[in-house]
Amino acid sequence: MGLTDPFGRTITYLRLSITDRCNMRCVYCMPADGIPLLTHNDILSYEAFLLIAKTAVAAGVEKIRITGGEPLVRRGIVPFLERLAAIPGLRQLALTTNGLHMQEMAGELRRAGVQRLNISLDSLRPETFARITRGADLQQVMRGIAAAGQVGFPLKINVVVMAGVNDGEILDFAAMTLDRPLTVRFIEYMPTLRSGNGENLTVPGKTILDRIGQRYRISPLERESLAGPAKLFRIDGAAGDIGVITPISGHFCGECNRIRVTATGTARGCLFAGSGVELKPFLDAGDEAGLGEALRGLVARKPARHLLAAAEQHHAPFAMSAIGG
Repeated sequence: MGLTDPFGRTITYLRLSITDRCNMRCVYCMPADGIPLLTHNDILSYEAFLLIAKTAVAAGVEKIRITGGEPLVRRGIVPFLERLAAIPGLRQLALTTNGLHMQEMAGELRRAGVQRLNISLDSLRPETFARITRGADLQQVMRGIAAAGQVGFPLKINVVVMAGVNDGEILDFAAMTLDRPLTVRFIEYMPTLRSGNGENLTVPGKTILDRIGQRYRISPLERESLAGPAKLFRIDGAAGDIGVITPISGHFCGECNRIRVTATGTARGCLFAGSGVELKPFLDAGDEAGLGEALRGLVARKPARHLLAAAEQHHAPFAMSAIGG
């Protein structure tokens, strides 16, 4: 029995945001003064997340990605990941991180059963990186990326491209794939904070590809069965790949295979959905059957597409850090 929404999309991918806390303050992810933090009682326990994961896999989910905030700041995450990886029927366990803790944790994450890593890296220039992250150390992240590669992780580097901020580094990031078997994914900036100038920061995916194409010859690649929303390309002769994710200029909703659960237990069929399904009542009651029905009901009501690009939705009413990206 699988999970199929009203538009014929098969849902195989679950994102679990296990914490709202983060050790960066990226400008596109949270306000300068941060966000009100959840209390310990607000955030789901690992046991609750495990029950959600097992229920989702039993219903047809094959891939789980752990996100935050920054998931590696939550205590006890490694034993939790070990238990997730052991769920029968789960084909892929992935994790998204900012890389600050990767140097010391790469080996134990690999041994725990994490198969893939996405590491956020929005600049290769220390000053720009510090400005985007409001103070983080680029070299610490680069050491973390190196450590992850040394223990055998297939790596994806996520770059949120912002006009006038880091778009001058597009070719530098593309060049990282020439002799390294990693994927660099360029992500269009999404105006999720009410800053008033988000539209001016978005660099369309076509523009990104055109800039790369002026320097290199690139060819499209086929997507893997459990792949995310990126359209993939390869510079001819390169060891790695390039991805472009275009939520603004060319929404990928027709191929969306994802649902997500926030740190407080709200399940959403779309990142930008105005509401979701509260799973806590089923979790508190130990109602596995009800939990499964809730997830199936969520899929049955999954919208055809997000409304982020619509005029009345030009700024989503939340910080990205609060929902897991």
